[in-house]
Amino acid sequence: MQTQDQVKELVRQKYSEIALQDKATNQSSCCGAGGCSTEVYNIMADDYTQLEGYHPDADLGLGCGLPTQFAKIRKGDVVIDLGSGAGNDAFIARHETGETGKVIGIDFTPAMIDKARQNAELRGFNNVEFRQGDIEKMPVTANTADVIVSNCVLNLVPNKDAVIREIYRVLKPGGHFSISDIVLEGQLPKQIREAAEMYAGCVAGAIQKQVYLELIEGNGFTNMSIQKDKAIIIPDDILSQYLTPDQISAFKQSGTGVSSITVYAEKPIEEKKPCCAPGCCN
Repeated sequence: MQTQDQVKELVRQKYSEIALQDKATNQSSCCGAGGCSTEVYNIMADDYTQLEGYHPDADLGLGCGLPTQFAKIRKGDVVIDLGSGAGNDAFIARHETGETGKVIGIDFTPAMIDKARQNAELRGFNNVEFRQGDIEKMPVTANTADVIVSNCVLNLVPNKDAVIREIYRVLKPGGHFSISDIVLEGQLPKQIREAAEMYAGCVAGAIQKQVYLELIEGNGFTNMSIQKDKAIIIPDDILSQYLTPDQISAFKQSGTGVSSITVYAEKPIEEKKPCCAPGCCN
């Protein structure tokens, strides 16, 4: 079993490699028209091309949803994008928040930060900023963001509870998030859970759907809803790298589901404070 630091280093290495490639190269080995998948990174990506503010150069095809489509971003909002990659969701968020707003992208991988900053500079986006940092401990002051978005990133983080606590800290009272992630219903086979490529590809790091939702509620968020729920099918040629034919058959019959969900929740305007002693609270 890998330690949390080992998992983080694995993610850093894999996504540094991806940052140096374009989307076509990343997807050339993935399931598509006439092609066979030998990598897991892009089996879940959604189509961004119809969204306002989309810039193809910033899209590496690494997401599992369209959180900015559901994020209810308003003009003038401060938006934070967790795991901002080459800037794809950040630039769409910028279109929504306009010149009077601000977008802060946070990413763990220096190569991704460099690529995102280059993309922003080429387009003259002065109100988009990219900060390198660990989203378990964000380089952002408390009560900063009106909206937080993230696309297929929390499943890469070992301590998901810490990230959700940080989201709560960084959001303004009354702020909200819209986050797309991979979740499970049922247990993945051990070989997949322990596979480095499957972790870096967002599948092995996923947790149970109910646990994911309970973490959100347990950290104080309200008005939670699932904005989108999409089944993810892992192709046989990926499964065959880790499982025998019999094991693949057993996995398919096990009822285990892998899904991309987009979850919305709000930070309350007024936080409930615990009673200090008997009789002190009305």
